[in-house]
Amino acid sequence: MQQRQNRCERAHIEDLEAHFSPGGSSEFLFSLFWQLYDFFGPQHWWPGQTPFEIAIGAILTQNTAWKNVEKAIGNLKESQGLSPSAIWAMPEGELAGLIRPAGYYNIKAGRLRNFVRVLMEQFDGSMEDLAARDEDATREMLLEIKGIGPETADSIILYALEKPSFVVDAYTFRILERHDVIDSSWDYHMLRDFFMDNLPADVCLFNEFHALFVAAGKAFCKPRRPACDDCPLDGF
Repeated sequence: MQQRQNRCERAHIEDLEAHFSPGGSSEFLFSLFWQLYDFFGPQHWWPGQTPFEIAIGAILTQNTAWKNVEKAIGNLKESQGLSPSAIWAMPEGELAGLIRPAGYYNIKAGRLRNFVRVLMEQFDGSMEDLAARDEDATREMLLEIKGIGPETADSIILYALEKPSFVVDAYTFRILERHDVIDSSWDYHMLRDFFMDNLPADVCLFNEFHALFVAAGKAFCKPRRPACDDCPLDGF
């Protein structure tokens, strides 16, 4: 499976919006998308040269900054260890040492091995074969792997396998709660369903929307001292 270069053209999103049911939550979400898109522009996510690298990055980025993940992936590349067969054959202690910059390296080494075990035993190490499965069945399978939660599973499906599965993260929750769209009773599955039910199932749209939430969260909607006056969603 050759990695797609994501270039989400504005015309593509406009066409999706024009042919989707107008009004209600759908109209609100598209308005929110355009407010962010017009300010930040297309984000071209996710960093990575191959589907397997993207999947590994999705697992390593749990509870750490992306710059640390880049160092860990760089170590794997330098050691010729960034492939399913290489990680499968590698002693877990050696793997943990290579991914040390990503933090929680012993735990994450186990999580990588758990993912690779499924990939090797059920799909002969092929991301192409994994991508050929129905996304709902793939999501259910990924969630059964120890150490892979909903956000990581959806990131793998959306960014590595290029299937429409909306990714929700802390930025999404924080932004929408501060704008009174949701409250603290919402969980991951409720918020994901809100997007999945009210937007067209499109990889490009889901990709850009999630990335734009991250951009807004990092630049403006911070946990402490948010820059509300300068935020593109001020008054939204």
